[in-house]
Amino acid sequence: METLNYMATHPFSASKLFIAALVLVGQTAYAQSSSTPNAAAIKDFPNRTIRVVVPYVAGGPMDFIGRYLDQKLQPALGQTMIIDNRPGAGGAIGTDMVAKAAPDGYTILNTSSSHASLPVVSKSLPYDPIKDLQPITQIANSVGFIIAVRNDLPAKNLMEFIADAKANPNKYNFGSGGIGNVMQFAGEYFNTSAGIKTQHIPFKGVGQAITELMAGRIDFVLGPGTGLSTYIKSGKIRALAITAKKRWSELPDVPTADEAGLKDFAYIPFYGYWYPAGVPKEIVNKMRLDIAKVLEQPETKKAFFDQGFEVVGSTPEEFAKVIANEIELNKRLAANIKFTE
Repeated sequence: METLNYMATHPFSASKLFIAALVLVGQTAYAQSSSTPNAAAIKDFPNRTIRVVVPYVAGGPMDFIGRYLDQKLQPALGQTMIIDNRPGAGGAIGTDMVAKAAPDGYTILNTSSSHASLPVVSKSLPYDPIKDLQPITQIANSVGFIIAVRNDLPAKNLMEFIADAKANPNKYNFGSGGIGNVMQFAGEYFNTSAGIKTQHIPFKGVGQAITELMAGRIDFVLGPGTGLSTYIKSGKIRALAITAKKRWSELPDVPTADEAGLKDFAYIPFYGYWYPAGVPKEIVNKMRLDIAKVLEQPETKKAFFDQGFEVVGSTPEEFAKVIANEIELNKRLAANIKFTE
Protein backbone atom coordinates (compact mmCIF):
# COMPACT_ATOMS: atom_id res chain seq x y z
CA MET A 1 0.00 0.00 0.00
CA GLU A 2 2.94 2.32 0.67
CA THR A 3 4.00 1.88 -2.96
CA LEU A 4 0.55 2.83 -4.17
CA ASN A 5 0.49 5.88 -1.93
CA TYR A 6 3.91 6.97 -3.17
CA MET A 7 2.98 6.47 -6.80
CA ALA A 8 -0.23 8.38 -6.23
CA THR A 9 1.62 11.41 -4.90
CA HIS A 10 4.55 11.07 -7.33
CA PRO A 11 2.84 9.55 -10.39
CA PHE A 12 5.65 10.27 -12.83
CA SER A 13 8.70 9.90 -10.56
CA ALA A 14 9.43 6.42 -11.84
CA SER A 15 9.74 7.44 -15.47
CA LYS A 16 13.46 8.15 -15.41
CA LEU A 17 14.14 4.78 -13.76
CA PHE A 18 12.06 3.13 -16.47
CA ILE A 19 13.95 4.94 -19.22
CA ALA A 20 17.35 4.10 -17.69
CA ALA A 21 16.37 0.44 -17.72
CA LEU A 22 15.06 0.82 -21.24
CA VAL A 23 18.34 2.19 -22.56
CA LEU A 24 20.26 -0.68 -20.96
CA VAL A 25 17.92 -3.23 -22.53
CA GLY A 26 18.13 -1.48 -25.88
CA GLN A 27 21.93 -1.67 -25.77
CA THR A 28 22.27 -5.26 -24.62
CA ALA A 29 19.19 -7.15 -25.84
CA TYR A 30 17.72 -7.76 -29.21
CA ALA A 31 20.85 -6.44 -30.94
CA GLN A 32 20.72 -7.41 -34.60
CA SER A 33 22.29 -6.50 -37.89
CA SER A 34 20.95 -3.33 -39.48
CA SER A 35 21.63 -4.52 -43.02
CA THR A 36 18.78 -4.18 -45.50
CA PRO A 37 17.62 -7.44 -47.17
CA ASN A 38 18.80 -7.96 -50.73
CA ALA A 39 16.48 -8.68 -53.67
CA ALA A 40 16.68 -12.45 -53.16
CA ALA A 41 15.78 -12.18 -49.49
CA ILE A 42 12.82 -9.91 -50.30
CA LYS A 43 11.53 -12.34 -52.92
CA ASP A 44 11.93 -15.27 -50.51
CA PHE A 45 10.13 -13.50 -47.61
CA PRO A 46 9.18 -15.03 -45.23
CA ASN A 47 11.41 -18.07 -44.87
CA ARG A 48 11.51 -18.28 -41.07
CA THR A 49 9.50 -17.46 -37.95
CA ILE A 50 8.26 -13.88 -37.53
CA ARG A 51 8.46 -12.39 -34.04
CA VAL A 52 5.61 -10.13 -32.90
CA VAL A 53 6.70 -8.03 -29.94
CA VAL A 54 3.94 -6.98 -27.53
CA PRO A 55 5.40 -4.35 -25.17
CA TYR A 56 3.11 -5.34 -22.28
CA VAL A 57 2.58 -8.30 -19.96
CA ALA A 58 0.73 -11.32 -21.33
CA GLY A 59 -3.05 -11.39 -21.26
CA GLY A 60 -3.82 -7.91 -22.58
CA PRO A 61 -5.76 -6.90 -25.70
CA MET A 62 -2.69 -6.99 -27.96
CA ASP A 63 -2.19 -10.65 -27.07
CA PHE A 64 -5.60 -11.50 -28.52
CA ILE A 65 -4.84 -9.59 -31.72
CA GLY A 66 -1.42 -11.17 -32.11
CA ARG A 67 -2.50 -14.73 -31.40
CA TYR A 68 -5.56 -14.50 -33.63
CA LEU A 69 -3.57 -13.13 -36.56
CA ASP A 70 -0.80 -15.68 -35.96
CA GLN A 71 -3.28 -18.51 -36.43
CA LYS A 72 -4.98 -16.97 -39.47
CA LEU A 73 -1.84 -15.73 -41.26
CA GLN A 74 0.18 -18.92 -40.98
CA PRO A 75 -1.34 -20.55 -44.13
CA ALA A 76 -0.71 -17.42 -46.24
CA LEU A 77 2.81 -16.79 -44.94
CA GLY A 78 3.85 -20.41 -44.64
CA GLN A 79 5.55 -19.45 -41.38
CA THR A 80 4.62 -19.08 -37.72
CA MET A 81 4.28 -15.73 -35.96
CA ILE A 82 5.24 -15.98 -32.28
CA ILE A 83 4.24 -13.52 -29.56
CA ASP A 84 7.09 -12.05 -27.49
CA ASN A 85 5.84 -10.09 -24.45
CA ARG A 86 8.39 -7.43 -23.42
CA PRO A 87 6.74 -5.22 -20.78
CA GLY A 88 8.12 -2.16 -19.03
CA ALA A 89 8.26 1.64 -19.12
CA GLY A 90 4.67 1.93 -20.30
CA GLY A 91 5.46 -0.05 -23.46
CA ALA A 92 8.67 1.79 -24.33
CA ILE A 93 11.07 -1.13 -23.67
CA GLY A 94 9.43 -3.49 -26.17
CA THR A 95 8.93 -0.67 -28.66
CA ASP A 96 12.61 0.27 -28.46
CA MET A 97 13.60 -3.34 -29.10
CA VAL A 98 11.64 -3.32 -32.35
CA ALA A 99 13.01 0.08 -33.33
CA LYS A 100 16.53 -1.35 -33.01
CA ALA A 101 15.78 -4.67 -34.70
CA ALA A 102 17.09 -5.56 -38.15
CA PRO A 103 14.86 -4.13 -40.91
CA ASP A 104 14.33 -7.53 -42.50
CA GLY A 105 10.60 -7.99 -41.87
CA TYR A 106 10.97 -10.63 -39.16
CA THR A 107 10.27 -8.37 -36.17
CA ILE A 108 6.89 -6.63 -35.78
CA LEU A 109 5.60 -4.30 -33.08
CA ASN A 110 2.01 -4.94 -31.95
CA THR A 111 0.83 -2.06 -29.79
CA SER A 112 -1.90 0.51 -29.20
CA SER A 113 -2.55 4.25 -29.06
CA SER A 114 0.10 4.30 -26.35
CA HIS A 115 2.54 4.60 -29.26
CA ALA A 116 1.19 8.14 -29.69
CA SER A 117 1.20 9.02 -25.98
CA LEU A 118 4.66 7.82 -24.93
CA PRO A 119 6.51 10.56 -26.87
CA VAL A 120 4.32 13.14 -25.14
CA VAL A 121 4.91 11.68 -21.68
CA SER A 122 8.67 11.21 -22.03
CA LYS A 123 11.19 13.35 -23.87
CA SER A 124 13.88 10.76 -23.04
CA LEU A 125 12.78 7.91 -25.30
CA PRO A 126 15.77 6.29 -27.04
CA TYR A 127 13.76 5.99 -30.23
CA ASP A 128 11.68 8.30 -32.40
CA PRO A 129 8.14 6.89 -32.88
CA ILE A 130 7.89 8.41 -36.36
CA LYS A 131 11.44 8.11 -37.72
CA ASP A 132 12.48 4.78 -36.20
CA LEU A 133 9.29 2.80 -36.81
CA GLN A 134 7.06 2.55 -39.87
CA PRO A 135 3.35 1.64 -39.83
CA ILE A 136 2.20 -1.56 -41.49
CA THR A 137 -1.54 -1.28 -40.88
CA GLN A 138 -4.09 -0.18 -38.32
CA ILE A 139 -5.62 -3.46 -37.22
CA ALA A 140 -8.60 -2.23 -35.20
CA ASN A 141 -10.22 0.36 -33.02
CA SER A 142 -11.49 -0.39 -29.56
CA VAL A 143 -15.27 -0.50 -29.23
CA GLY A 144 -14.60 1.89 -26.36
CA PHE A 145 -13.00 1.70 -22.94
CA ILE A 146 -15.03 0.69 -19.90
CA ILE A 147 -15.13 3.06 -16.93
CA ALA A 148 -15.01 0.44 -14.18
CA VAL A 149 -14.87 0.98 -10.40
CA ARG A 150 -14.17 -1.14 -7.34
CA ASN A 151 -17.20 -2.92 -5.99
CA ASP A 152 -17.52 -1.00 -2.74
CA LEU A 153 -17.37 2.45 -4.33
CA PRO A 154 -20.40 4.40 -2.99
CA ALA A 155 -21.38 5.93 -6.35
CA LYS A 156 -23.94 3.82 -8.22
CA ASN A 157 -23.70 5.58 -11.57
CA LEU A 158 -21.33 7.78 -13.55
CA MET A 159 -22.76 11.15 -12.57
CA GLU A 160 -22.81 10.24 -8.87
CA PHE A 161 -19.14 9.36 -9.14
CA ILE A 162 -18.31 12.59 -10.96
CA ALA A 163 -20.25 14.64 -8.39
CA ASP A 164 -18.34 13.03 -5.50
CA ALA A 165 -15.00 13.46 -7.27
CA LYS A 166 -15.77 17.14 -7.93
CA ALA A 167 -16.59 17.68 -4.26
CA ASN A 168 -13.43 15.85 -3.15
CA PRO A 169 -10.45 16.59 -5.46
CA ASN A 170 -7.82 13.82 -5.48
CA LYS A 171 -9.97 11.58 -3.29
CA TYR A 172 -9.93 8.90 -5.99
CA ASN A 173 -7.15 7.28 -8.01
CA PHE A 174 -7.13 5.40 -11.28
CA GLY A 175 -4.81 2.70 -12.56
CA SER A 176 -3.19 2.25 -15.96
CA GLY A 177 -0.88 -0.13 -17.79
CA GLY A 178 2.08 2.21 -17.22
CA ILE A 179 3.34 5.75 -17.60
CA GLY A 180 2.39 6.91 -21.08
CA ASN A 181 0.04 3.98 -21.55
CA VAL A 182 -3.20 4.65 -23.42
CA MET A 183 -5.13 3.95 -20.20
CA GLN A 184 -3.37 6.89 -18.54
CA PHE A 185 -4.38 9.27 -21.30
CA ALA A 186 -7.91 7.89 -21.26
CA GLY A 187 -8.06 8.60 -17.53
CA GLU A 188 -6.64 12.09 -17.91
CA TYR A 189 -9.03 12.83 -20.76
CA PHE A 190 -11.90 11.67 -18.54
CA ASN A 191 -10.68 13.93 -15.72
CA THR A 192 -10.52 16.92 -18.05
CA SER A 193 -13.89 16.24 -19.66
CA ALA A 194 -15.65 15.65 -16.33
CA GLY A 195 -13.95 18.57 -14.58
CA ILE A 196 -12.51 16.40 -11.81
CA LYS A 197 -9.09 15.68 -10.30
CA THR A 198 -8.03 12.09 -9.64
CA GLN A 199 -4.58 10.60 -9.18
CA HIS A 200 -2.84 8.33 -11.67
CA ILE A 201 -1.17 5.08 -10.51
CA PRO A 202 0.84 3.29 -13.21
CA PHE A 203 1.40 -0.47 -13.28
CA LYS A 204 3.41 -2.76 -15.56
CA GLY A 205 0.38 -3.83 -17.56
CA VAL A 206 -3.39 -3.83 -17.91
CA GLY A 207 -3.73 -7.09 -15.97
CA GLN A 208 -2.01 -5.70 -12.88
CA ALA A 209 -4.21 -2.62 -12.86
CA ILE A 210 -7.34 -4.78 -13.08
CA THR A 211 -6.08 -7.05 -10.28
CA GLU A 212 -5.54 -4.04 -8.03
CA LEU A 213 -9.02 -2.77 -8.89
CA MET A 214 -10.66 -6.08 -7.97
CA ALA A 215 -8.68 -6.08 -4.69
CA GLY A 216 -10.02 -2.60 -3.90
CA ARG A 217 -6.56 -1.04 -3.74
CA ILE A 218 -7.34 1.44 -6.52
CA ASP A 219 -10.66 3.13 -7.24
CA PHE A 220 -11.25 2.94 -10.98
CA VAL A 221 -9.81 2.31 -14.43
CA LEU A 222 -10.65 3.16 -18.00
CA GLY A 223 -9.69 -0.02 -19.76
CA PRO A 224 -10.39 -2.42 -22.62
CA GLY A 225 -13.54 -4.48 -22.59
CA THR A 226 -11.61 -7.64 -23.38
CA GLY A 227 -9.83 -7.37 -20.03
CA LEU A 228 -12.77 -6.17 -17.94
CA SER A 229 -15.97 -7.81 -19.21
CA THR A 230 -15.48 -11.16 -17.45
CA TYR A 231 -15.00 -9.48 -14.07
CA ILE A 232 -17.93 -7.14 -14.64
CA LYS A 233 -20.22 -10.05 -15.51
CA SER A 234 -19.07 -11.99 -12.43
CA GLY A 235 -19.70 -8.98 -10.18
CA LYS A 236 -16.09 -8.52 -9.09
CA ILE A 237 -16.05 -4.92 -10.36
CA ARG A 238 -18.75 -2.51 -11.56
CA ALA A 239 -19.07 -0.76 -14.90
CA LEU A 240 -20.34 2.82 -14.92
CA ALA A 241 -20.15 3.53 -18.67
CA ILE A 242 -18.40 2.77 -21.94
CA THR A 243 -16.42 5.50 -23.72
CA ALA A 244 -17.99 4.85 -27.12
CA LYS A 245 -20.74 6.30 -29.26
CA LYS A 246 -22.84 3.13 -29.00
CA ARG A 247 -23.26 0.29 -26.52
CA TRP A 248 -21.24 -2.92 -26.76
CA SER A 249 -23.23 -6.12 -27.26
CA GLU A 250 -21.10 -8.01 -24.71
CA LEU A 251 -22.24 -5.58 -21.98
CA PRO A 252 -25.59 -4.34 -23.30
CA ASP A 253 -26.69 -2.91 -19.96
CA VAL A 254 -23.67 -0.60 -19.69
CA PRO A 255 -24.60 2.86 -21.02
CA THR A 256 -22.35 5.05 -23.11
CA ALA A 257 -20.79 7.94 -21.20
CA ASP A 258 -23.05 10.27 -23.15
CA GLU A 259 -26.15 8.29 -22.12
CA ALA A 260 -24.92 8.26 -18.53
CA GLY A 261 -24.76 12.07 -18.47
CA LEU A 262 -21.24 13.01 -19.58
CA LYS A 263 -22.33 14.52 -22.86
CA ASP A 264 -20.28 13.96 -26.04
CA PHE A 265 -17.52 12.11 -24.17
CA ALA A 266 -15.86 9.33 -26.19
CA TYR A 267 -12.40 7.77 -26.13
CA ILE A 268 -11.65 5.09 -28.72
CA PRO A 269 -8.04 3.75 -28.79
CA PHE A 270 -6.50 2.13 -31.86
CA TYR A 271 -4.30 -0.96 -32.29
CA GLY A 272 -1.87 -1.77 -35.05
CA TYR A 273 1.35 -3.26 -36.38
CA TRP A 274 4.65 -1.47 -37.01
CA TYR A 275 7.98 -2.46 -38.56
CA PRO A 276 11.40 -1.00 -37.81
CA ALA A 277 12.27 1.81 -40.22
CA GLY A 278 14.05 0.57 -43.32
CA VAL A 279 12.04 -2.57 -43.98
CA PRO A 280 11.62 -2.68 -47.80
CA LYS A 281 8.24 -1.56 -49.13
CA GLU A 282 7.75 -4.91 -50.87
CA ILE A 283 7.81 -6.69 -47.49
CA VAL A 284 5.61 -4.06 -45.82
CA ASN A 285 3.03 -4.33 -48.59
CA LYS A 286 3.04 -8.14 -48.57
CA MET A 287 2.44 -8.20 -44.82
CA ARG A 288 -0.27 -5.54 -45.05
CA LEU A 289 -2.13 -7.32 -47.85
CA ASP A 290 -2.00 -10.68 -46.08
CA ILE A 291 -3.36 -9.07 -42.90
CA ALA A 292 -6.07 -7.25 -44.88
CA LYS A 293 -7.36 -10.56 -46.26
CA VAL A 294 -7.76 -11.90 -42.72
CA LEU A 295 -9.42 -8.72 -41.45
CA GLU A 296 -11.98 -8.83 -44.28
CA GLN A 297 -13.28 -12.24 -43.21
CA PRO A 298 -16.69 -12.14 -41.45
CA GLU A 299 -15.49 -14.54 -38.74
CA THR A 300 -12.58 -12.20 -37.98
CA LYS A 301 -14.90 -9.22 -37.60
CA LYS A 302 -17.14 -11.19 -35.23
CA ALA A 303 -14.25 -12.57 -33.18
CA PHE A 304 -12.74 -9.10 -32.82
CA PHE A 305 -16.04 -7.46 -31.90
CA ASP A 306 -16.72 -10.12 -29.27
CA GLN A 307 -13.37 -9.18 -27.71
CA GLY A 308 -14.02 -5.43 -27.80
CA PHE A 309 -12.55 -4.41 -31.17
CA GLU A 310 -13.87 -3.10 -34.47
CA VAL A 311 -11.76 -4.18 -37.45
CA VAL A 312 -10.19 -1.34 -39.46
CA GLY A 313 -7.39 -2.32 -41.84
CA SER A 314 -5.52 0.54 -43.53
CA THR A 315 -2.59 1.42 -45.73
CA PRO A 316 0.65 2.47 -44.02
CA GLU A 317 0.03 6.03 -45.19
CA GLU A 318 -3.49 6.12 -43.73
CA PHE A 319 -2.24 4.73 -40.42
CA ALA A 320 0.61 7.27 -40.33
CA LYS A 321 -1.97 10.09 -40.47
CA VAL A 322 -3.96 8.54 -37.60
CA ILE A 323 -0.81 8.32 -35.47
CA ALA A 324 0.26 11.90 -36.23
CA ASN A 325 -3.20 13.23 -35.37
CA GLU A 326 -3.26 11.27 -32.10
CA ILE A 327 0.15 12.65 -31.08
CA GLU A 328 -1.13 16.19 -31.62
CA LEU A 329 -4.27 15.48 -29.58
CA ASN A 330 -2.15 14.07 -26.76
CA LYS A 331 0.09 17.13 -26.81
CA ARG A 332 -2.95 19.36 -26.34
CA LEU A 333 -4.24 17.16 -23.53
CA ALA A 334 -0.84 17.23 -21.81
CA ALA A 335 -0.85 21.02 -22.04
CA ASN A 336 -4.39 21.17 -20.59
CA ILE A 337 -3.44 19.10 -17.55
CA LYS A 338 -0.09 20.92 -17.25
CA PHE A 339 1.75 17.64 -17.55
CA THR A 340 5.52 17.63 -17.03
CA GLU A 341 7.77 14.56 -17.21
